[in-house]
Amino acid sequence: MTNDEVKVDAPQDEVKEVTKEVPLCSGIDCGKPAGKLQCPTCLKLGKASFFCSQDCFKKSWVEHKRAHPTPIKNPFPNFNFTGKLRPAYPLSAKREVPASIPRPDYADHPQGVSQSEVNEKTTVAILNEKDIEGMRKVCRLAREVLDIAAAAVRPGITTDEIDRIVHEACIERDSYPSPLNYSGFPKSVCTSINEVICHGIPDQRPLEDGDIINIDVTLYHGGYHGDINETYYVGPKSYTKENVWLVETARQCLDKAISIVKPGMPFREPGNVIEKLAKGRKLGVVRTYCGHGVHKLFHCLPNIPHYARNKAVGIAKEGQTFSIEPMINGGGWRDHTWPDGWTSSTLDGSYSSQFEHTMLVTKDGVEVLTARLPNSPGGPPSQEILDNLGIKFNDL
Repeated sequence: MTNDEVKVDAPQDEVKEVTKEVPLCSGIDCGKPAGKLQCPTCLKLGKASFFCSQDCFKKSWVEHKRAHPTPIKNPFPNFNFTGKLRPAYPLSAKREVPASIPRPDYADHPQGVSQSEVNEKTTVAILNEKDIEGMRKVCRLAREVLDIAAAAVRPGITTDEIDRIVHEACIERDSYPSPLNYSGFPKSVCTSINEVICHGIPDQRPLEDGDIINIDVTLYHGGYHGDINETYYVGPKSYTKENVWLVETARQCLDKAISIVKPGMPFREPGNVIEKLAKGRKLGVVRTYCGHGVHKLFHCLPNIPHYARNKAVGIAKEGQTFSIEPMINGGGWRDHTWPDGWTSSTLDGSYSSQFEHTMLVTKDGVEVLTARLPNSPGGPPSQEILDNLGIKFNDL
């Protein structure tokens, strides 16, 4: 071969015919080739969904629309919310409790009325040894469930998912989640975020880095209720000076109130202790809601207000069980309720924090039945965080 000749190795692969696959109609049980007609909702969502005809689309609509994600919306667009938080509906379906699990009397009532609470609304019960052991057990279970829920707190999780976690943890312990259907409450736990004081309904809003959240758990087991709640920081951005000042003051308000509980303590006295601490730090104490008796009944006497100079009647006696649960606001004490009839938020939009324990009055003092365990999630911030914020515990 001379230098003028060039040898070309041409590809010998066989040329194959390429055929374009024709999509089938998205109509239910249709099977025909699709036309150019698209579902407008799917088109907005960036999904391919073609139909052979308008008639086929109409016939298939009821089934087809189930494939569309349900839009999250605020059901009260005209309500004057005082803070930035908004409800995120639709709520998930009511969670079921197996029939084998004993339930309180209100669980199956159409309006969630507890007739036993109505019948015994003037009685402050003194528990016997059997009752006390029942309370110790249910309160231990309540602590376990709260800790499971707290371990799930993180940016991105919805409060509806926390509700599922709490509900399933209750069922695993052969317990009924006390909030479910109590006076018609639709969920198994109360989740109160930022400016919400209490009774927040779990919904589709994901928690955000910077939120604070109160999780209020109550179990019914063996004929007794155990009631507990704590406030948790959500993500590193939640450790601001304002949040820590508020949350840790609320925690200490409960601790100080518990420290004075003993036989003979007037039920009006915890409010004096709580408000002295909170007011000294320029924080407000909610007056609408109070601590309460809890045992075979979810809510009963005694009432224990958290504000000073209240007119609560009676004194603590050995064998009584009740909760103390101060709600402390970053601003004023006033509250208002959302149109859902449950969610209570601060009137000025300031954040709110709450802590609660169920306790037993003993011969010489008090036994906290829902006390934190060494491995309980949450708790006060680390010393490093406090140092970075310039907060010292003796300032709190």
